[in-house]
Amino acid sequence: MQSSVPVRSRAPAGNTATGWLKVLALVFMFIDHAGKVLFNNMQEMRILGRIAFPLYVWCMIVGFYYTRSVWKYMLRILITGLISQPLYVVALNHEWTEPNIFLTLLLGLCALWGIREKKYGSQIWAPAIAIMLATILGANYGWQGVLLFILLYAVQETRAGIAAVMVAYFMFWGASYSLTKSLFGIRISLDELPAFISRPLSPFLRMEAYALLSLPLILIPFKHDLKMPRWLGYALYPAHLVLLIILKAVMGV
Repeated sequence: MQSSVPVRSRAPAGNTATGWLKVLALVFMFIDHAGKVLFNNMQEMRILGRIAFPLYVWCMIVGFYYTRSVWKYMLRILITGLISQPLYVVALNHEWTEPNIFLTLLLGLCALWGIREKKYGSQIWAPAIAIMLATILGANYGWQGVLLFILLYAVQETRAGIAAVMVAYFMFWGASYSLTKSLFGIRISLDELPAFISRPLSPFLRMEAYALLSLPLILIPFKHDLKMPRWLGYALYPAHLVLLIILKAVMGV
């Protein structure tokens, strides 16, 4: 008789209080989206928004480890994404062909499923297909987003591995972005600093590199988790889009 308990990989290290992490991720995502549509792309708000995606990815990796049914998990992600898409289009002024973050989360889960199950070589073709689909379908964060799932999953059992992957990944990804010239009205000029200071500091002052601000939240365990109904955890994402739509109407943006 086949067991209903999934074949699990190594247990995730660090913070597994996903209730709190999901709420924090949503708060930072709301700040990011509000900065984009309500405050004319306010840089400081967009920077804080970089924290959200790594938190969501980590929550999915923890959830993938503990779930009793990956297929039901994927179905919940798919349904939430479909419900959220029209709200996403209206709230953030996107096109219908631009999918919300739940497509990236779904593809990331598919990649992890293939790597863990190893069915007919799925550890190779599943992540490869997920990465290709992320590119073809224009998923939020693109193939890089799916790759982050794969890399963090590979090192999930050690905090040192998680930290190393996060730093290397976002330093590399952030390298293509321009340097931050000012923060909260304070001018930043690395050219005025000695090279031995400006060179190592430079990679940390680029937009995607600010995602590393999420690292303490991922690595440091919380003593207690936030308990909430499962449906509420999924409803928070479309709810924040509804709030954005209301605020846009009120502010006349």
